[in-house]
Amino acid sequence: MASPKEEKEDPPDESWMGTFADTITLLMAFFVMLLTFSEFDIPAYEELSSAMASTVGGREQLTSSQSLKIDVEDIIYQSQADKVVSVGSDEKGVTIELQTNAFFKPASADIVQAAIPILEKLSDTLASPNYELYNVVVEGHTDDGKIKTAKFPSNWELSTGRASTIVRILEKNDVARERLQAAGYADTRPKVANLDLEGKPIPENRATNRRVIMRLNLMSLDERDAYLFEQELKRQKQEAKAIAKPKKQPL
Repeated sequence: MASPKEEKEDPPDESWMGTFADTITLLMAFFVMLLTFSEFDIPAYEELSSAMASTVGGREQLTSSQSLKIDVEDIIYQSQADKVVSVGSDEKGVTIELQTNAFFKPASADIVQAAIPILEKLSDTLASPNYELYNVVVEGHTDDGKIKTAKFPSNWELSTGRASTIVRILEKNDVARERLQAAGYADTRPKVANLDLEGKPIPENRATNRRVIMRLNLMSLDERDAYLFEQELKRQKQEAKAIAKPKKQPL
């Protein structure tokens, strides 16, 4: 008599483990990334949040830096200044490059009047609540041509003077001074070579190197706290001053 065959048990369904493992890996990578930040990187966090929202929600979500770049590009396009202003981005935020030939008088830090409306529109955008937490670093750059005047003994003073002129216009148009910084690099950081292989000047390259760059970077968490605290103090002082101001007595 033949012995009965043993029934084989079906193996357990472990298909869920793949999804579970992927989820755990993503979570671990996310927390490791947060823990390994030596300084909290706001732009990187924004990019990550946007990517996760797009993946999970199935829809594209713009970061504030992407929105700012679009708004700045609209201003430049509407002002018909796209031939003398370039808008880009780097790992920290948005960059705006101004050709100094179109914004400043030759060998001077005096602004050209026709350029002021563009800078005022940029100021309005930067001063808005949407972008209040962006620092604005303005860099001045020159070519290697020497300058020596009473006001500008060298390219250091000229590049710094041009950056400072832009900063003053932004401040005048309600961009908080705590967010602003001016720096001059003279001819130490050229985009392209000023001279050819024979040592002769290349005029178009020199024109390219004469520029002012506005770097719009999100504040770190510490910078945000300090800035918001300072703005709250200012608001309280203004309120106290308004209350203390004596009212005019009717005649």
